Amino acid sequence: MSRISFLIFILTLCLVLPASEVSGADNGAVSSDTLSLGSVSVYGKSKAQKVREGVFTVNAVTVTPSVNLLTNLNEIVDRSAGVKVRRQGGIGSDYDLSINGLSGNSIRYFVDGVPLDIKGTDVNLDNIPLNTVERVELYKGVVPSHLGGDALGGAVNIVTKRRRTNFLDASYGTGSFHTHTADLTGQFFLGKSKIAVRPTFGLNYSKNDYMMHDVEVWDEDVEKYIVTDRRRFHDSYLSVIAQVEAGVNDVAWADAFFVSGSFSKVNKQLQTGAMQNKVYGEAERHSKAWNISARYSKRWGALGTRLTLSHTWDRSETVDTAYRKYSWDGTWLPATGNEINNRARSIRIYRRPLTVVNAGADYTLVPGHSLSLNYMLNRRGNKRHDEIDTSFEPTNDVVTKHILSLTYSQSFIDERLQNSFFVKNYINSASIRQKENFTVTGADKIAPDATRSYWGGGLGTRYTVVGPMAVKASFEHSVRLPLSRELLGNGTTVYPNLALSPETSDNVNLGVFGTWYADNDNVFSYEAEGYLRFTDNYIHARVSEKEGMMQYVNEPAIHIKGVDVELRYTWRNALTVELNGTYNDARNRKKYKSDGNISATWNNRVPNRPWLYANAGVSYQLRDLSRLSDRLRFGVDYRYIHWYYLNWEAYGAVSSKARIPSQNIVDLSASYSWMDERYNISLSCDNLFDRKAYDNYMLQKPGRAVYAKFRIYID
Repeated sequence: MSRISFLIFILTLCLVLPASEVSGADNGAVSSDTLSLGSVSVYGKSKAQKVREGVFTVNAVTVTPSVNLLTNLNEIVDRSAGVKVRRQGGIGSDYDLSINGLSGNSIRYFVDGVPLDIKGTDVNLDNIPLNTVERVELYKGVVPSHLGGDALGGAVNIVTKRRRTNFLDASYGTGSFHTHTADLTGQFFLGKSKIAVRPTFGLNYSKNDYMMHDVEVWDEDVEKYIVTDRRRFHDSYLSVIAQVEAGVNDVAWADAFFVSGSFSKVNKQLQTGAMQNKVYGEAERHSKAWNISARYSKRWGALGTRLTLSHTWDRSETVDTAYRKYSWDGTWLPATGNEINNRARSIRIYRRPLTVVNAGADYTLVPGHSLSLNYMLNRRGNKRHDEIDTSFEPTNDVVTKHILSLTYSQSFIDERLQNSFFVKNYINSASIRQKENFTVTGADKIAPDATRSYWGGGLGTRYTVVGPMAVKASFEHSVRLPLSRELLGNGTTVYPNLALSPETSDNVNLGVFGTWYADNDNVFSYEAEGYLRFTDNYIHARVSEKEGMMQYVNEPAIHIKGVDVELRYTWRNALTVELNGTYNDARNRKKYKSDGNISATWNNRVPNRPWLYANAGVSYQLRDLSRLSDRLRFGVDYRYIHWYYLNWEAYGAVSSKARIPSQNIVDLSASYSWMDERYNISLSCDNLFDRKAYDNYMLQKPGRAVYAKFRIYID
């Protein structure tokens, strides 16, 4: 039997597994290498495991087990405890990532400690080339100062691979809904010098023409609307990312110095607004971004220094010129306004230049004690005009953030006890010039120029009780300044809200974790965490069902309590079984309205937010099937989401309340590698049983999908 035939045979076996035998892929959060020396075993911890065992509550997800599959970072982190990714559709659609109940813009995204925004406003976890990533760090509630961000509920830090050898890593994948992906990355040293050149390229394309179930269309025969199934027809997505980085490591004047230039382009057809009952047939969004960056690091004895400088030219346009009202069958009727907001035809242009400076220094006072200072500058412009709507008044808005932090770290008792104390200062400076539609945007309630300062801080501690058991606790009073998208809108489906206030939150984490090496073959790990979030001026998206538009608004007080648990078992680094579950209870704690009456939504659970969900998985890997160092890996993933209400519980009768139903999704995968993993091929099937899958405001996600991917790695 050929290798390819054997792979197809194994995947076929997976496809006939009963639904009860569900499980998931190895996320690599804990791994170990075991070297047997008679009766002595030496265990080495992976970088991801070392991050997890720090003073802060963090999931460190290794990407390596999934790099051969046609997947993306969103799908990988969605399997992690306490994390939920919710999409508005297929590949390239907007999404909402929550960590311990706080979501959306409360979460900040970084690449190697620098804001992900420098790659372009439409670059996200979907389109970052997977083969460039080593691991993803998911900080829960308390965010370390070196990231320099104003995250409220957590942070996602993408750590890229930093090899010291020449290599080439390329892949191509294809699958359902006319999906195609291509990634390439590598590193090449110039002659015998220390100068390294690192090219990166990533392409993602999909028509997203999956079936929409139970949508309304007009039936001429019966002269009424009927509920039926129709395929999406205006939802193509194309993203391109290219980057070249060059520099040196380990020279007299720098531990690392690299300069880079990057380009990103995203074209997206718009199929729906914030609700799927509003259908678009011609509206589109296009974006381009160019970036130049430089990073430098050097340790001078007890003093370590680092500096990153970056500037991005970011341009996007939203084209909405059709006076039409579309239906799910592709037909349309004439309308008096455009598709998105029923106003004049428009080609809205946004130029959003971004300048980022991230500078830091750490100094070792004595062994086990150090001070770290970090400064982050984030300046975002928002220059906008319209190419055909002459009634639109061009404006140029600017939002600038300065974030300064100081951290003191301690280590005692051979690192069994570790502490970290930090303080942060957030300075927000805004220059807002837009004034139109002030009854909606709040433009009449703000000063055009304003600067405000806020303080935050916290601590983290970890103590190893015995080898397989440690406890940790952390606290942060955090401040999250509104993003330009929240303040200024996105030009399509999000209205500006210029009167938004910053969010503040007191975040508490308490957890226990450990790894038990039963013997050379069996490794057990566990982690259980409880958390509290006391959030004021909570920013969340409010949807107008009539218009299909969103706007970010403040809720006075939202309190969240919850727990997540993760269990993991590994046998001979071949079989991995993983289970995790999350419960979070987010409620409105503002009892009285401004008129003194009790709020109808007091103590209601925050709507449109999953509050109970779980993941289960198993993967198995066979090694050395032939003399070519073959590896065959297959796995099953299961995801469960409990039903939840679409709107506040207090509104409407129980029998008629809109709610997102419970979901049970099963995914399968199989991959085969040979020639010491130089050549790799995989097959995967998402949503095996073709269940209806919903997310934000009941927007449907794709049903069953089959993908294949080929990858070559030359080192």
